[in-house]
Amino acid sequence: MAYKWTLAGVEQTQNFAERLAGFLQPGDLLALEGDLGAGKTTFTQGLARGLGVRNVVNSPTFTIIKEYQGRLPLYHMDVYRVGDDVDSLGLDDYFFGEGVCVVEWASLIEDVLPPERLTIFLRTAGDEQRLIELVPQGDRYVRLCEEIDFDARTGD
Repeated sequence: MAYKWTLAGVEQTQNFAERLAGFLQPGDLLALEGDLGAGKTTFTQGLARGLGVRNVVNSPTFTIIKEYQGRLPLYHMDVYRVGDDVDSLGLDDYFFGEGVCVVEWASLIEDVLPPERLTIFLRTAGDEQRLIELVPQGDRYVRLCEEIDFDARTGD
């Protein structure tokens, strides 16, 4: 099952991600998918704000992994340029660590991702609108999506 929303611009995208952060716990993995400019880093900035990260969050395109401290550690990865060198990154330390992992372009390393995760598809829909689709894989993420969906419907 997929959970879908239409968001009006950067602020709503970040606010949605900030709300999502309130439901996250250590070891959670978010796999972000979307074309260039779809809002993956914008989404992660809102998530970081919701986790209490005070640093500026930007794309880890050339560094591959950036770590931030907040309520939970945030491990922000951009694996677009990893290629065949994925094993040398020590990703299991992040995937099964005490923080939240956000992996941009996650489908490029599908073989090494844990089977249970929340895949988030971001798409542009016109000048400002973003379509967001959450696809849970595993019981933990199904429950998380149900909580987020309820929260969004009730406005709590």
